[in-house]
Amino acid sequence: MMFEHADGNPVLELDDEQSWRLLAATQHGRLVVSVAGEPDIFPVNYVTSNRMLYLRTAPGNKLAQLTINAKVLFETDGILSQEAWSVILRGTARVLSNSDELAAIEELGLKTWVPTLKDFYVEIEPKSVSGRHFVFGEQPEREI
Repeated sequence: MMFEHADGNPVLELDDEQSWRLLAATQHGRLVVSVAGEPDIFPVNYVTSNRMLYLRTAPGNKLAQLTINAKVLFETDGILSQEAWSVILRGTARVLSNSDELAAIEELGLKTWVPTLKDFYVEIEPKSVSGRHFVFGEQPEREI
């Protein structure tokens, strides 16, 4: 099992270090943005470095929406045969434009998954990170 659960509890709240370890080991997730009270969600691939999250995007809804409202959520998860986990990052997004920042991000090797031009790099500065790990099993009998 990936994490030890105390007292047989099937749900474990992960600490920051455990959550970041999972974020760093994964390459895909979902970016949630909201404009004028309307949420939107986008599947993305990403990379982390120094407890920051980076993704690439093309012009379109995602880029426009996170420019209008920089407050975003990001979620990634993993599902195995007997266990699963989920990490949620709340943060502030910004489009990188400084040549030094862009050169540093290029070094991280963030490639697009689909053959489209994604010329914009986005950095998400986390305000909070939370994660949970789950052990699968049958629903217990209700105590009477």
